[in-house]
Amino acid sequence: MTSDFGNKLIDFEISENSFKLNYVLPDLDKKIVINFLKNDFQQLLKQKYPVSESFENNNAKIYLSKIDKKAYYLFFNKENGLLHQIIYTKNNKEKIDFTFDAKKHIFADSLNLQHKDFKINIKLFQITETE
Repeated sequence: MTSDFGNKLIDFEISENSFKLNYVLPDLDKKIVINFLKNDFQQLLKQKYPVSESFENNNAKIYLSKIDKKAYYLFFNKENGLLHQIIYTKNNKEKIDFTFDAKKHIFADSLNLQHKDFKINIKLFQITETE
């Protein structure tokens, strides 16, 4: 992750089950910050969602996946069939809202990660050579 000015803030490698911190800006080197990012991105990188229910609204097909006390609502855009939102809940309380902007199913152009418990909102954008 970098700032708007291109300064490196944090560099980590993450998968659904592992986390390796390569660099963190000293001001961000707090256990709570690292754990937030680790947990958030591990939720985001979850690969299997066993569907227990499905719904529909005007804009999306919605699939509910329940795992233990966690629930994931996956919203797929009706027009293009792409995943555009995942809402993660725990104990029936909304915890994190991941919203994507994508043109292809394999890569998001932007990601907005919004916490419901804390006033934390992370916006990530793909950097291209023309920017």
